[in-house]
Amino acid sequence: MSPPAAVVIALIGLVVIFSATWAWQLKTANAGMVDPIWAYSLGLVAVLYAVLGTGDPLTRALTALGGLVWGTRLGTHLWKRNFGKPEDARYHRFREQWGDQAASKMFWFFQLQVVISMLLSIAFLVPSYRATPPSTGWLVLAVVLWIASVAGEGLADRQLQRFKADPANHDTVCRVGLWRYSRHPNYFFECVHWLAYIALSMGSTWAWFTLLPPVLMAFLLLKLSGIPLLEESMAKRRPGYADYMRTTSALIPWPPRH
Repeated sequence: MSPPAAVVIALIGLVVIFSATWAWQLKTANAGMVDPIWAYSLGLVAVLYAVLGTGDPLTRALTALGGLVWGTRLGTHLWKRNFGKPEDARYHRFREQWGDQAASKMFWFFQLQVVISMLLSIAFLVPSYRATPPSTGWLVLAVVLWIASVAGEGLADRQLQRFKADPANHDTVCRVGLWRYSRHPNYFFECVHWLAYIALSMGSTWAWFTLLPPVLMAFLLLKLSGIPLLEESMAKRRPGYADYMRTTSALIPWPPRH
């Protein structure tokens, strides 16, 4: 199948998925479930492109496996974190700001997730349609980046989860493990994940398009919906977080400042 046809199928599927998720949040008044749905659906898009793609079989298989495992791990983590819990502070804040227009504006916010997902899915589209496999060096680099990113993000998530589960840590700032060196190590490894598909695409005519997903993810996390919204809330309600911000790197793991 041609790339444009595969893109149209993915777009229609994502619009349906996020519209259904929006209808679900109308009943639950909790928009937080959009997070795991986003990860799950984007992992499925990776499989879709790999199945419909006409490129090198090995590259397509690695793309499908990489996207599916990444999406399943992250989606399951977010599902366990959000399901049955109070609405995420970011979405609750939007709901309060939008007031009577919350339902309609939330719909378009969910459709914005479709746009973001389609842009990120370029990372899966390009390698799925490359005619020849990448060189051994680029292939090894892609696998190393993928393993390091997924394992690192999973480790950061587990460390934070264990820290929060201890009643003695209530209302304290997590500075254990990777969280000693970065305020958001999970976000750092999320950005690294998207670099793997650049390596997997190198040598392809359209490889430069795969630069967009990691740049977009870094922008979203650093400037828009990730760190700014989260830290604005954390600095107000978590004692010691302002000091944590002064001494600890925002994203890239680095020894803390005194």
